[in-house]
Amino acid sequence: MTRTWLDAQDFRDGSPTPTQETDMTSPRAEKPVEPPQRRKTPTGSRRWGIPAAAGAALALAGGVALWSNAGRADAAPDRTAGAHAAGFTAVAAGDIAERCTASDSDCEHPKTAALVKQIDPAFVLTMGDNQYDDARLKDFKRYYDTSWGAFKSKTHPAPGNHETYDPEGELAGYKSYFGSVAYPKGKSYYSFDQDNWHFIALDSNSLDQTQTDWLKADLAANSKKCVAAYWHHPLFSSGEHGNDPVSRPVWKLLQDAKAELVLNGHDHHYERFAPQNADGKADENGIVELLAGMGGANPYKIEEVQPNSEKRLTDTFGVVKLNFTDTGFSWELVGTDGKTKDRSPAYQCH
Repeated sequence: MTRTWLDAQDFRDGSPTPTQETDMTSPRAEKPVEPPQRRKTPTGSRRWGIPAAAGAALALAGGVALWSNAGRADAAPDRTAGAHAAGFTAVAAGDIAERCTASDSDCEHPKTAALVKQIDPAFVLTMGDNQYDDARLKDFKRYYDTSWGAFKSKTHPAPGNHETYDPEGELAGYKSYFGSVAYPKGKSYYSFDQDNWHFIALDSNSLDQTQTDWLKADLAANSKKCVAAYWHHPLFSSGEHGNDPVSRPVWKLLQDAKAELVLNGHDHHYERFAPQNADGKADENGIVELLAGMGGANPYKIEEVQPNSEKRLTDTFGVVKLNFTDTGFSWELVGTDGKTKDRSPAYQCH
């Protein structure tokens, strides 16, 4: 099947506002002063469906609306007829628990947790900065645990830079809170399988040679057809932090292994990219990146739109509902108002 590329305009939910959405011609915004980051620095063809115009449709998943009336400002693009039904569902988000609770009206992480409960996924992926500001154990217990903690037993977390700020030591509170959930083999990086999928959680705070060697061995041992990986710092981002090259060697390893999907956080917005290689060149055999840093933390602005960026939303809180089959995947961004804010193409595994 020939792949057709669409302009970001084709995926737009409605007229953008400076804080909600930008298109591929958006001017660069003035970058605010940010606190210093304390992070360590260290072939097959895919087929996918193109959104097609369709009538109004509505579907419910655990009480969450996943389709909206076509043409409404909140409507997501309709999917091609015959797209794969999900073999299993996962939920993903990063940048989650500010130091607030449900008693605070503007606290968002209890609202995103309510979506997870309604969707009832097979498991949950978190892409770092699970707890703010310094990810101390007492803060995990006081805030994260009151919301997303309900899914702790089926959560597969990855650490972010805020997990390294704990005065008790880097990742101390994170490790104490999640325990073997986050350290199944004593490392802050690990992998697991679900059906025909292999999932890899990496620690982008310290992508050193030891972790890279582990990844090479893990990919070599993998027998699953489809591969997804996730970590905190995105290689590509149109947000305030922008592109972080720390994971470029990892991206190359994953593409050589024919991986399908990378999920990230760090920038507090939603963004999806067309398949691309580690150098940011469009590549039908490349990896799809999904940036989902809208789990509850204060939103960031879109700063400089990156090549291959297909959709960007900020000032939107929610979770990504990932639909996996034995041969492909797709996802929806579900907002805390229960409406679907975006829907990806349906991708086939390599």
